[in-house]
Amino acid sequence: MSAPIISLTRAFIFQTNNTLTLKDVNIEIQPAEFGYLIGRTGSGKSSLLKTLYGELPLNEGKGTIAQTELSGLNRKDIPKLRRKLGIVFQDFQLLTDRTIQDNLLFVLKATEWSDKSEMIKRCKEVLELVGLTHKEDKMPHELSGGEQQRIVIARALLNKPKVILADEPTGNLDPDVSDDIMRLLHDICDSGTAVLMATHDHRIINKFPGTIFHCHDMEIEKRNSIHEI
Repeated sequence: MSAPIISLTRAFIFQTNNTLTLKDVNIEIQPAEFGYLIGRTGSGKSSLLKTLYGELPLNEGKGTIAQTELSGLNRKDIPKLRRKLGIVFQDFQLLTDRTIQDNLLFVLKATEWSDKSEMIKRCKEVLELVGLTHKEDKMPHELSGGEQQRIVIARALLNKPKVILADEPTGNLDPDVSDDIMRLLHDICDSGTAVLMATHDHRIINKFPGTIFHCHDMEIEKRNSIHEI
């Protein structure tokens, strides 16, 4: 078996205010595995994801993601880590003052792409992957919620990440649109990119199965099905 793409061993996860939210976390995600973090609001799902992409430090325990050590991670090394990851937010976080293509180009510039023709080419590739080939000149407000979330996923795919971290990506979407987003994420996973997604939507997990990690009482337990929760 290949090395896990995400590994946490006896990790303690703290919120921004240094409040302990999860203790003694031991989880692994393999390449091309789809994992769910499930639990009530405040159970530590978002804090765990923030720790994985370097927003919060891992000060107790061991952790790796995409072959990067999280314990002792230097702030200057966080941009290098994030080039290996795709991050999908519930609230999109698109730049509202520029077109979709310029949103994507902004990320490429920030991750040290310099060849303009290659950058344009990559933008077109990711827009094709999410089925929005002809939306590059639109402004974010001209797109539906589902389309904006597809753009966020396209943005996450720009640097061909080894893993996507998604924090409630369907939280603001109706069920039909949510299902479209889930099909897209599972297609991406099937192509070889691991996905770890925080959600509280049991319907989605029943319809689109994956590995389940249940956050509760400051602990994480692996579940075989949603019915065990």
